[in-house]
Amino acid sequence: MKFFVDTADVAEIADLAATGLVDGVTTNPSLVAKTGRPFLDVLAEICRLVDGPVSAEVTATDQAGMLREAERLLAVAKNVCIKVPLTIDGLKACRALSARGVAVNVTLCFSPAQALLAAKAGATFVSPFVGRLDDVAHDGMRLIADIVQIFRNYPAFRTEVLVASVRHPGHVVEAARLGAHVATLPPAVIRQLVRHPLTDKGLEAFLADWAKTGQIIA
Repeated sequence: MKFFVDTADVAEIADLAATGLVDGVTTNPSLVAKTGRPFLDVLAEICRLVDGPVSAEVTATDQAGMLREAERLLAVAKNVCIKVPLTIDGLKACRALSARGVAVNVTLCFSPAQALLAAKAGATFVSPFVGRLDDVAHDGMRLIADIVQIFRNYPAFRTEVLVASVRHPGHVVEAARLGAHVATLPPAVIRQLVRHPLTDKGLEAFLADWAKTGQIIA
């Protein structure tokens, strides 16, 4: 499974990229707004930090507007992936961009039918939002299972399932078990994946025993 980091905080991205765990980045207007910086400046800096795809979302809602904004975003860096909403105009824009070989992330997916449409439109990624479904008492991981199964039934589809709105490590593990291709994670969730109380306890014991020897490694 590939890990994308879901943030526009360049300091967080740089720190996590140093681990080798970051395969890409996803952003959205809300995340960029939190930085208080110009969007294109933030995007350019992120694209320099990672080699993988960096999803940059259009804000237009009509196909023509989406395509105009896409051109401006694509001019920033070669690893920009255009993010469009799962609407009729978004699917039209996806088809036009993907026909040119442009990577497209179709976002705000909440049903298997929507995911099927994104794949037929040539999306590189489709982003089902598991946490937001859980928030309204729907089973977000059931959606992932359904999409993965549908895509497996049609090997001609090249669209990858990008699990979004991830809230905790359980979402990540279950998505991997189901065979999702990518999970995009807030930095805090990536750090949660590392932690286990027995790891902390074991390290504490090892260090205590080492200290008793009075030795150093130099």
